[in-house]
Amino acid sequence: MITHGNMIEVLAGNSNRKLAQAVADQLKLPLSPAEVGKFSDGEISITLPATVRGKDVFIIQSTSSPVNDNLMELLIMIDACKRASAGRITAVIPYFGYARQDRKARPRDPITAKLCADILAAAGADRVMTMDLHAAQIQGFFDIPVDHLYGAPLLAKYFKNKMNEDWVVVSPDVGSVSRARNFASRVNASIAIVDKRRPKANAIEIMNVIGDVKGKTCLMVDDMIDTAGTICQGAEALVKNGAKEVYACCTHGVLSGPALERLNNSPIKEIAILDTIDVPETIKNNPKFKILSTAKAIAKAITAVYSDSSLSAIYED
Repeated sequence: MITHGNMIEVLAGNSNRKLAQAVADQLKLPLSPAEVGKFSDGEISITLPATVRGKDVFIIQSTSSPVNDNLMELLIMIDACKRASAGRITAVIPYFGYARQDRKARPRDPITAKLCADILAAAGADRVMTMDLHAAQIQGFFDIPVDHLYGAPLLAKYFKNKMNEDWVVVSPDVGSVSRARNFASRVNASIAIVDKRRPKANAIEIMNVIGDVKGKTCLMVDDMIDTAGTICQGAEALVKNGAKEVYACCTHGVLSGPALERLNNSPIKEIAILDTIDVPETIKNNPKFKILSTAKAIAKAITAVYSDSSLSAIYED
């Protein structure tokens, strides 16, 4: 609990107001009023009715779909606070969009993760708080401090009560092996890897499973599920290799395009996701999904930043 709340302001854009309100409730502070709307031509309009002069301002806004609108809302709110003489501005971005473009994979590719980092600093953010960047090295793209929170402790805590020696943590692709290994160490489980490859262009993908999954309950772990193609193909490969049951979890439920249909038709028994992105009611009411709250962890992180204390213990009860 923050006892000197007159020096802190928690603001929110439109991307995930439920999470922002939950964070404010955890802090036992009101969510500061912010009028976020649009002009008739689509330009974003921001008005801050309450003073932020000299205050420690935390703006909670995921840059999820509609990505560009939510990003512009965040930038304009930062600019409004800076011009209103806020003491310090922290952009709390539970889901950091454009993070998948973090390198030049081909000639003339942009690096939009770096571009967004530069724009946030130019707008006036003094620091950024985010959760499970697509690649941890994106922290180095910023010239301002970055507090990188992790979703694995929250997901591991949920699944640990379900798990026994018959469970295996599975990486859905080779790129997520380190994430799966870290998760497995938290729940004291073995790991397996789904290796996906194409023998040639336009050929059917071959799915190889590295590790013992026969007769096991498998938990696939990733940072995000977008169109769900990789996670669903991986689940089918696990079943073909003798897996008894398949679960899945991720920090960010992007769930775009055919994701919901694919997941509903997949052999995955349950998908646990964190609320970094405000998913539609069709997903919240779907018995196959379990939505876990990040509000407590984010509130603890805000308290640590505000009081200039360590973030290392924020996941402890």
